[in-house]
Amino acid sequence: MQNSIAIRRKTLKLSQAEVAKLAAVTRQTINAIENDKYDPSLSLAFKLAQILNTSVDVLFDYRSEGES
Repeated sequence: MQNSIAIRRKTLKLSQAEVAKLAAVTRQTINAIENDKYDPSLSLAFKLAQILNTSVDVLFDYRSEGES
C-alpha cells in the first residue's frame, strides 16, 4: 500500500523520530511504513493521519495495483 507519509512529514518539518515518538512507535517502524515494507494497523494509520494533520484516505493509497 503506497503512502504519502514522508512527503507530509517533510512538509510539516518533522523527523521520523518525532513522528515515531508522537505515535508511540519506533523510528524504524515509521521508516518501514514510509518505504512500503510494513502496513500499519488501522489504529496506527489513524494516529499517523492525526499527527500529520490529514485523513487516512489522503495519507494512504489503498487501491489495488491496476485499479484506478
